[in-house]
Amino acid sequence: MLVVEDDPAMVSLMRALLTAEGYDAITVVDSGAAALEPARGADVVLLDYQLPDITGIEILPRLLSQPNPPSVIMVTGEGSEELAASALRLGAEDYLVKGPKLSESLPAMVERARRNRVLRSTKAEVERDLVRAERLAAIGEMTVTLHHELNNPLFGALAEVELLLASRAGDRELRSALETVREALTRMRDIIRQAKELRSADSADYLSGLRMINLAGTAGAAATPRGRAVVFAPNDELARAAALLLRHAGFSVDRATTESEAETEAVRLDTTLVVLSVAGAGTDPLQGFRLPPDRGYALVALVPGDPTPALAAGADLVLTLPFDPAAFTGEILAAMARHQA
Repeated sequence: MLVVEDDPAMVSLMRALLTAEGYDAITVVDSGAAALEPARGADVVLLDYQLPDITGIEILPRLLSQPNPPSVIMVTGEGSEELAASALRLGAEDYLVKGPKLSESLPAMVERARRNRVLRSTKAEVERDLVRAERLAAIGEMTVTLHHELNNPLFGALAEVELLLASRAGDRELRSALETVREALTRMRDIIRQAKELRSADSADYLSGLRMINLAGTAGAAATPRGRAVVFAPNDELARAAALLLRHAGFSVDRATTESEAETEAVRLDTTLVVLSVAGAGTDPLQGFRLPPDRGYALVALVPGDPTPALAAGADLVLTLPFDPAAFTGEILAAMARHQA
């Protein structure tokens, strides 16, 4: 957390509010020039518009042009809505007005910026997972082709070598050459088998500027199997982010396209978790999803506002949107443990 502010009273207020919310790593600078270096390692920057050496609007593009740029909240005086709009157009996450509501607004705004930042990182990981999946699918098609086209002639060549070895027992020079050929053919056979059973698309350096698929590579230690999760979220990015986090935690994940489909899928014996994105208000806070009294799965509702209606309707856990990716699976696993107790 970086605070760029030259007013000592405002710095004290912000520090007190942030410390009360658990933000203990807070760096404070009093000028735009002093902000550039610490901003490289900050996740959120509170940037005052009126600084001694430069305006916040002027330095904002330089902060956002850094690798892995921070989320920036522009801090303006009252009546500066036009400046705030300019900051948002330039890429600021949000803006905060100095005034009587600052104490109420600051903690929630910083937490929202932090969660959105982590969600963007999760979205990027989802995209990388999709690319890896597409790459692995293409590799799978190629290895099936190789296995089909090469396996039969390779088997025939090995059989011929074995016959020649058996019939040339006294010819040491020929046998040595044939054994070399057999070793090479056997190695080719093993490579084709490894390619056929490939389950990851890891690569390694081959030559300068070139990489190759690492057939001996592994995808790392598998997470503890936690059963099947059914995810329903009309927002595709939200559904993909939730699915990615759950897979990393050890769940197999199936996505439902409607609440009705989620309800149907939930009754399967291997389902241990249902994640449902709902409006969270109205006469039916679960939007038609019916909870059987003897269900074996935990229900997690994702809502944009008040969690009370969904909790009252029977959800084991309600997470408000945007949810915190860093705490997402931990809170879900705790809710599952409570449900099973």
